Order: sequence, then structure tokens, then C-alpha cells
Amino acid sequence: MRVTITGATGRIGRHIVAALKARGDEVTVLSRDPDRATEQLGVEAFAWNIKEDAAPKEALKGRDAIVHLAGEDVGQRWNDKVKAEILDSRERGTRNIVHTIFDTKPRPRALICASAMGYYGARKDELIDESVGPGSDWLAGVVARWERQVETAKIGTRAVMVRTGLVLDAGGGALEKMLPPFKAGIGGPIGSGKQYMPWIHLDDLVGIYIAAIDNEAFHGPINASAPEPVTNKAFAKALGRAINRPAVAPVPGFTVKLLYGEMSQVVLTGARMVPGRAAELGYTFQHTDLDEALRDTLG
Repeated sequence: MRVTITGATGRIGRHIVAALKARGDEVTVLSRDPDRATEQLGVEAFAWNIKEDAAPKEALKGRDAIVHLAGEDVGQRWNDKVKAEILDSRERGTRNIVHTIFDTKPRPRALICASAMGYYGARKDELIDESVGPGSDWLAGVVARWERQVETAKIGTRAVMVRTGLVLDAGGGALEKMLPPFKAGIGGPIGSGKQYMPWIHLDDLVGIYIAAIDNEAFHGPINASAPEPVTNKAFAKALGRAINRPAVAPVPGFTVKLLYGEMSQVVLTGARMVPGRAAELGYTFQHTDLDEALRDTLG
């Protein structure tokens, strides 16, 4: 396979690059700093500014798949500037990729784009598969606009949107931020603890991307989360067990709001997302039990 990846030096991208290289695929990446990307990843890299330029044609021409991961981190305190960056990097950045796809001959066969469970908004305990429509909050609107850009590539190119839950990765993301208070014995559920946390082991997230590259039956939205989502309270208990620490000190919702402002809604509401289509398409999860997945992640 010949695959081009954006956001390849990020924590998910690095693992996808390694998995593709391990099986002998030809990997090219797009980066603001191509020299650094080549040094880190050991692959050919092309310069690309996600928001300002169309992607370079020579990096997309005739590729079996484009994996688009690049975008501003949602997991930070939001203000008007940050929110504009989050929207712009996803909407305009994806549009720039799609415009190059339309202008490239032969076209890439597939565009596989990162997306987020934020598409669904706050749904309490409603069971959510890919048939459920978008939520009504700000982040849901951003993700919906992001995905609409991907869908415009469908004429002649297979388009996939990977709606991702909480990724179990001790080296980055939400789990890395949770670990210090839990290791100090002051971790616990956040807010009511009743909100659902769709989770996925890093191995399975990489596995779903690889399956989406290989399997032409993958198209449209794919929920990337383990088959059994858990509540925040259950997740906190499992994390405590994994590191042999108590997990009984609740974090009040108002404290989270003080720390993260509007972004706290993502942590305090959640969604009971399940991977309906991945299972239907034959993907077999490596990690379905949260306790086992955390033990494996934390080593």
C-alpha cells in the first residue's frame, strides 16, 4: 500500500506510521516541518501548512489512501481564539486536502479522516451508534462541519470518518492527564460520575485505521470505541485498580468548569457510543475489557 499521512508526528500518527512501515507499506507524510518529520519517522516528508495551502499534489498522486489526522487539539481551555483555531484547522485544513484530491490524477483511492465522538453531543445514557445524528452544542457543530468537508471527496474517492472516543495511551491525551492525581491517591470520578466514557485501546484505534485503509467496505462514519463503554465512575475505579491506588475522591463539576471553562462540557456530559459498523465490517477488537486494557496500557 502507498499511504500519505497528515499529523503523522502526533501521538496517534506515529503509531500508524510504525504499523504501516512494519508491514512494508510505502509511507509519505505531510508536515509543517518536513525535515523534523523525516528525522523522527524515517519516511519521506513534504511541506504543508494545513490552513494556508492546498496539499502538494506529488504527495497525493495515485496513493491508495490519505490518512488525515492533523488539527488543533480540542483538549484545552477554550476561548474565542482557540475555538476559531479548532474550527479553522479542521474545516479549512480538510477542505485543502479535498481540493488537492479533486485536482490530482490519478486520484487517491481513499480519504480516511480523524473525527470525534463530540459529533454526538451530550446524550446521557442513550446508546449511540453511527445512525444517530449530530448533537446541538458547539463541538458537535464543529465536527459536523469537519465531516461535511470529508464527504465532498466521495465522488471518486472512498471517504471514511473515524469518530474516536477516549484513547488509552499513557504517553498522551486524557489518560496521561488523569494519571498524576490518581498516582497521588486523590483521583476519582468527575462531576456526577454517571456520564459515559467511550474508550479505545491505542492498538485498536491503529487497527481500525489499518482496516479502513485495507478494506474497501469501510466508508462513511466509523465509531472507534470498545464495544462496552463505561461510566466515568466505573472508569475511575478501573484506573485505580490498575495502579493500586484508591479512586474515591470525586472532582466536583464546578472545579472542572473553573479549570477548563466551556470545554468542561466534554468531560462532564459524555456519550454512550458503541462501534456498530466496525464490528459489522469484521473488525475484531484486541482489547474489550477495560481492566485488561488499562493494565496493558500502563505496563
